[in-house]
Formats: sequence, structure tokens, C-alpha cells
Amino acid sequence: MNIVLASYNIHRCIGMDGRYDIERVIEVIRGLDADVIALQEVGFPRGGPGADLLDLIAHETGTTPIAGPTLYAETGHYGNALLTRAEILAVRRFNLAQTGREPRGALDVDLACKGMRFQVVATHLGLAPFERRNQIRRLLTLFHGGGSPAALLGDFNEWLPWGRPLRWMHRFFGRPPAPATFPAIFPVLSLDRVWVHPLRALRAIEAIKTRLTCQASDHVPVRARVEWMEEGPRG
Repeated sequence: MNIVLASYNIHRCIGMDGRYDIERVIEVIRGLDADVIALQEVGFPRGGPGADLLDLIAHETGTTPIAGPTLYAETGHYGNALLTRAEILAVRRFNLAQTGREPRGALDVDLACKGMRFQVVATHLGLAPFERRNQIRRLLTLFHGGGSPAALLGDFNEWLPWGRPLRWMHRFFGRPPAPATFPAIFPVLSLDRVWVHPLRALRAIEAIKTRLTCQASDHVPVRARVEWMEEGPRG
């Protein structure tokens, strides 16, 4: 089964020029041509223009949306989302909040495509090192055992290649390439990542750096092409 996975921090649709522009973000997402796209920093306003932002993005990109808000307020919500072309089998929302820090969470979703079931976890981790350590430990408990293929994608806010969170992830998933995605105008940090299990299923991974992606958000998206074999053992 060949599928394309992507992750994109849309920065509330505010670009590097300070402009709020939904259409730019939609154009970037459409250009990714991905089967599964994790989004971070998605606003879910209550009433008024943009109230159906995620539904609008999904409609314009031919995908089905799954909302994963983590921050709730009277004026609207904010957090993660997943867009997919695959059949949605199950959705679980996982709380990664740390006391005194911005609320964080993960979407844990089972999907089916071309007759194969696979798990995708999409997240956006905290800014403090102790947060990310705790959050990675908890995320790794979400993955099913057995031979089911899986992916973990999102904005991990981890820029130290020798940091413990990345070491733990590499121990579990293997060490895939990590192209730089931040800041969009001149990416030098690999904040946005895609891990797949088993690692041998990963065929290609790239940061999408174009004139548009370098303006539409403060991150550029990362995209991976995956080929999961139906009978391949996990591990």
C-alpha cells in the first residue's frame, strides 16, 4: 500500500508577512497531495468569519477532517487536526497537558486504505524540555502491538538532535531523515517530523520549500511517501 503522509503547522493561517490568509494555506495543503495530513495551530473560532475553518480546508482539499482542539476559550478553540482521504475507523483524543503549561494533545486515529488498516498519531508537543520528555513517554504507550503499520507525525518542537525525546523516538521507530522546516523563510531546525513503523516502509521524505510555503506559515510542511507491505512484520 502506497500512501503519502504530511505534517504542517499552519500558524493560525498567519504568514511570514503577518497576514491572515486561509487561501494560501489551502493552496499549500492542496499541493501536498497527501492521503493523511496532520495540522497544528488550527483555530476553531466560535461564530463569525472562519468559524468553519477546518471544514472549509477539508472541502477545498477533498479530505475528511478530524478536529483535536487542546485549548478552549469563549472566543473559540485551538489545537490539532487531521485531514485524510482514507476511511476513518476509530478516533481517540489523548491529553498531553502539563500543569502550568499550554495544553497539548494528540489525535490517535485508525485508518483503512486499499484494504489495509493502519494507525496514525498526530501531535504538537510543548516548548519546555521536561514537557517533551513526559509527552513522548506517554505517546509511545499509544501504539498497538502486533503487525499493524503505524505513523507518528507533527510538530515536536525538538531541535536538539542529542535530546532524550529524539533518542527515545529513534529507538522505537528507527532514525528517518529529518529535513529542516523552521523558520519557513530559511529553515534550519527540524521541528516537524514523520516517523513510520516499520522504518523500511519509508520511501522518501522532504520538506516542501517553495515561494508559497515559505510565506504561508512560519513552518514549511514535511511530506513522506510510505509503502507498507500487507504481510510485513512490525519491528
